Amino acid sequence: MGSSEERLRWTAFDAGFGWQAAVRSDRGLRYLTLPKGSRREAVDEARRAYPDAAEDPGAFASLEADLRRYFAGDRVDLARHAADIKLTDFQRRVHDACAAIPYGSTVTYGELAAKVGSPGAARAVGQVMATNPVPLVHPCHRVLASGGGLGGFGGGLPMKRRLLAMEADRARGSRG
Repeated sequence: MGSSEERLRWTAFDAGFGWQAAVRSDRGLRYLTLPKGSRREAVDEARRAYPDAAEDPGAFASLEADLRRYFAGDRVDLARHAADIKLTDFQRRVHDACAAIPYGSTVTYGELAAKVGSPGAARAVGQVMATNPVPLVHPCHRVLASGGGLGGFGGGLPMKRRLLAMEADRARGSRG
């Protein structure tokens, strides 16, 4: 079906909310860091995940532009950046449902579990979201604990709060 030699590429960029790094194959995005305080932090995280990837900034122009627009307050369909990640059927359903959560909206882990046909699997959904390699593209920051609590977040709760506040503020302003 394809070559066993996979061409992986990475880049780092400042999208306006901090430094991010991305890794992609020829089929799509493999990894995206959340915004970091420095280029080095973002690069180190991505290189730990994919040490054999080669730097290729040109492979990410569309993603970079969309992330800059997103952090500038535009409603951008980041899910259009196809992900090339290995998932079980359950994980795929959770990721697809997560990608469909509208900008400025939130759902609970339980609601997301019900949407994928697994009511009562809120913890399993939480585990899937905890290992999301493409945050923002599959916006796991929009998934909350029952009762509206923040739950967890790989980028830390302050980052989750920042992202949710930014989206809520801009959604009220109807920008984009």
